[in-house]
Amino acid sequence: MFFCNIDFKIYKKADLFSRIDNETKCIVPTNAQVIVLANNNQRYMNFINSHYATFDGEIPLKAARKQSSVFANSEKLPGSDIVYDFCQYAKDNSLKMFFLGGYEDSNKDAVEIVKEKYGIEIEGYSPPYEKYPFSDNFINICLEKICSFRPDIVFVGFGAPKQEYFIEEQFDKFNALGVKYIIASGGTFEFVSGKIKRAPAWISKIGFESFYRFFKEISFLQLKRILYSFRFFRYIKHKPDWLSADEKKIN
Repeated sequence: MFFCNIDFKIYKKADLFSRIDNETKCIVPTNAQVIVLANNNQRYMNFINSHYATFDGEIPLKAARKQSSVFANSEKLPGSDIVYDFCQYAKDNSLKMFFLGGYEDSNKDAVEIVKEKYGIEIEGYSPPYEKYPFSDNFINICLEKICSFRPDIVFVGFGAPKQEYFIEEQFDKFNALGVKYIIASGGTFEFVSGKIKRAPAWISKIGFESFYRFFKEISFLQLKRILYSFRFFRYIKHKPDWLSADEKKIN
């Protein structure tokens, strides 16, 4: 079902773990910022809509529920929450997990925390920061780390849209390697490691997590992100900005 021109295919946690034809399943937690970015970037939207978007944000979810009864029972499924569901799933099914990206210390700490709590086979790697497009060396090292470990579940935390572009370009390799699930996870490792503190549950429930983080670490960049995110309301009734005027008339 579409909301803000994004095809949300996963509504509940149970839907996370179903797969078709044993192919790699790519999950894209989608918050307000991602919605705006996709509506201004055709490649990015096409990627999301060809895979499995979840709601990552209370305010977009509430708006979607108001728009259509289809979303009435939908759950908020951000990467920083579903990572623990996948950890438990890996434990219950003897699967291996890999954390790719994030800050080096956050990645390392997140791996150790998960290993200690769930007792699963898990490794991680945080490559040196690069702008997109990534260098061949960057890509080759990342793939070498993953291929040598042969994980079943991979979380990629390069930030949007870099992580999605990386997944898109290497998807066939992940599929051939037998990766069952790959999740575009943004800052998940920073939350798991404790580098970024989660907002209290009541703040998350009313959708004010971004404001909580802003007041915890006030910066112009954080304010800019909040203002950018609220542009998602525009796309509840409007077509993507990247469509031509003629295409919008047709659609």
